[in-house]
Amino acid sequence: MNEKTLAKLEARLRYYEDLHLGLFYRNRTAVAAAPAPEIPISSRDRAEAAAERSAGKEISTPTHAAAHPPGQPAVEPSTPLTLSAQSLFEPAERVENDTLDRIRADIGDCTRCKLHKSRSRIVFGDGNPHAELALVGEGPGEEEDRQGLPFVGRAGKLLTQMIEAMGLERKQVYICNVVKCRPPSNRTPEKDEMSTCGPFLERQLMVIRPKLIVCLGSVAAQALLGTGEPMGRIRGKWFDWRGMKLLPTYHPAYLLRNPNAKGIVWEDLQKVMAELGLKSSRKTGRKPSA
Repeated sequence: MNEKTLAKLEARLRYYEDLHLGLFYRNRTAVAAAPAPEIPISSRDRAEAAAERSAGKEISTPTHAAAHPPGQPAVEPSTPLTLSAQSLFEPAERVENDTLDRIRADIGDCTRCKLHKSRSRIVFGDGNPHAELALVGEGPGEEEDRQGLPFVGRAGKLLTQMIEAMGLERKQVYICNVVKCRPPSNRTPEKDEMSTCGPFLERQLMVIRPKLIVCLGSVAAQALLGTGEPMGRIRGKWFDWRGMKLLPTYHPAYLLRNPNAKGIVWEDLQKVMAELGLKSSRKTGRKPSA
């Protein structure tokens, strides 16, 4: 299979995953493990559109009514989900008097997994070490790898707008990822990579102890919750994580490809605002528009 075909396949799988159609395939990791060429978002969108047109279908974006796709039972907000899957990484060892500086020192110039071979910089995290809100993504992208900071590319700019729409500033929250090194071609982190890097994320969250954790995308949510449930079943619902409240929602990169989902994410952000006692945005009072 040539690189162009692999790229189209990866784009199709990401598209189905974002629409919660995970039952169409069983092992996303096996597909993602093969290196794929770098695809900017605009090219990815064109690849998805071409694939859909070749199948005689129109590209659709999820709406609130499509939160529970056909064939999957709807889960009422009051119905707790049973997350029976094992965590994607082992629980972090308790470190007495742990600090973010100590965690970063323990990571060092990490070579524990294969991601170090292609990274430029370790992307540890950024923001307020005493934040009430922590935002957890999947892994660094190209711009994050270049600057050594999380969420500074196109998706990062949208995330900043989302934070500001809640009436907060970026410096008031803490932002980090499941893995600290950029996966090649922005592929999904593999299980062994998350197992290696995940305990550092756990330690970060345990040191900060935010009131709320928002998982941006299914990778972060599934890793922290230890579940294989698709985003359609867990999005917008509160879960307990080590005594902290955790809410999964869509990744900003998904919103760049599917602008119609911004209304759904804004509903999730309003739940976060209610928990933090934020009544409206200081800047717009509206959902982010970019």
